[in-house]
Amino acid sequence: MTDTDRLRVAAIGDLHVKEDAVASYRDLFGEISREADVLVIAGDLTDLGKPREAELLAEDLRACAIPVVAVLGNHDYESDCAEEVIRILRQGGMRILDGQATEIEGVGFVGVKGFVGGFGRRMLGSFGEPAIKAIVAESVSETIRLENAMRQVRSERALVVLHYAPIPETVAGEPPEIFPFLGSSRLAETIDRFRVSAVVHGHAHRGAYEGRTPGGAPVYNVAMHIEKPGGRPYAILEI
Repeated sequence: MTDTDRLRVAAIGDLHVKEDAVASYRDLFGEISREADVLVIAGDLTDLGKPREAELLAEDLRACAIPVVAVLGNHDYESDCAEEVIRILRQGGMRILDGQATEIEGVGFVGVKGFVGGFGRRMLGSFGEPAIKAIVAESVSETIRLENAMRQVRSERALVVLHYAPIPETVAGEPPEIFPFLGSSRLAETIDRFRVSAVVHGHAHRGAYEGRTPGGAPVYNVAMHIEKPGGRPYAILEI
């Protein structure tokens, strides 16, 4: 494969579009359209998960001339309107992945939100109160949905899009006390069962940009607050 065969993916997370519309992403989306072939947004598309916030984002996306792939984040569930948020953004042309895969120019994009649970030997186990078991069950459910989506991929190149982190390295910089709420190693365990070109996530605003799964898949924290090599709010990945 030559460099000209590679797909340039702009990846960003945690836009947190607000209802007051003080900040617009039109100019940024226009810039990304000139720099990349695909835009990926790693969750927290809206600030409070309100339909009006989704409408404002959909309006800004009119400035984006390339395909847009995204997953939801925890903020997008806050107002119990996630289905309406998804409907509005899909009508605006965004491919929202929630346990599905899609292919663009020979690259498979696989997306789930992910969930909490912690990392490595300190990962939360299904023991004790029903509430604890429910948290672990939700985390396991997200990994099963990720695995099922990965099985849909037929291309040799695949990008996994998450909101929650699959490894602790890319949340380093956040307070250690909140690590269990920033992601789960269960996601990495699933990713490492497949051929994956790269993984992107958001959520950890004060985390680190880059790490790897135990199996060697590169992982990038693309929350817009994270400093990235190009000095822009988005990362450019060649897949």
